[in-house]
Amino acid sequence: MARADLLLALVKSGAGGDELAFRRAAEALIAEEEGKKHGVLASQLADALTKRRPAPGNQVSTLARNSEAPGLFHEMEPEKRITELVLTSDVRLAINELIEEHHRRDLLRSHGVEPRHRLLFVGPPGGGKTTLAEAVATELAVPLLSVRYEGLIGSYLGETATRMETLFAAVRIRPCVLFFDEFDAVAKERGDTHETGEIKRVVSSLLLQVDKLPSHVVVVAATNHAELLDRAVWRRMQLRLELPHPTRAGRIEWLSAWSARTGVEFGLSLRTIAERLSEVSYAELEEFALDVQRRSILSGPEPDVKEVAQRVLHHWSVRVGETE
Repeated sequence: MARADLLLALVKSGAGGDELAFRRAAEALIAEEEGKKHGVLASQLADALTKRRPAPGNQVSTLARNSEAPGLFHEMEPEKRITELVLTSDVRLAINELIEEHHRRDLLRSHGVEPRHRLLFVGPPGGGKTTLAEAVATELAVPLLSVRYEGLIGSYLGETATRMETLFAAVRIRPCVLFFDEFDAVAKERGDTHETGEIKRVVSSLLLQVDKLPSHVVVVAATNHAELLDRAVWRRMQLRLELPHPTRAGRIEWLSAWSARTGVEFGLSLRTIAERLSEVSYAELEEFALDVQRRSILSGPEPDVKEVAQRVLHHWSVRVGETE
């Protein structure tokens, strides 16, 4: 049985002739059934909504199934949890509030308010933007759909905008986290005189499609180059979070949590490791930890973990020194 708030919104908007509100309520209803694994009913509702004739003057996009958007996104079942991540207190609080809004969306909707669902993550490479997007999907119990630019960006005039419309039509009737990594690739500043008219049309199409998305589709955009984003992108994003380079305390916290989770000991002071690897990102820190784990496994049943960690740490110290 669909939730009362969605049925009420559906009837109210239909009776009042509000085509946009009607469509959003219907899409939310379809998404609810998709989430309950009621695939047949969800398909029937989607087909009925597609065939519905809108009132004159109202423009609505056509719904599409996932099979109609091949190569436009990669779908995965998320595993990371928020509790596993090292986040600043401000970021953790903001993400927890967003998750609460979605878990209690029925209460918000009873007051005519939707949960926030447009997020922008800004920070250096390897800072945890992709991992945080995955963790949000885990906490919301929805799949993570990562946009594939090689399938989205076309070489012919108007091709990218058409594919983008197909992408958004395919995801709008299912609860999910839609993740755009390197968002500046498709959302560059339209005022840049070096960009072509095609890029400007793509950005305009993208912003229009994002505006139309219902709240059960959580859009997460990530970028290393916030200065390249179109100014209108900033206005669209309801939650803008910065994920900075890890501090020494953050590196120590990450190493401690990883060791506790995997049972792998480093044999060295975590403070020593954190200070020697002062320039690494969280992604590189994970690679270091995995290197220690691999060498420990290959060193026999009773490895000298301190000696293993010292060798790996020396290698990484040289590596970091070469890239500085």
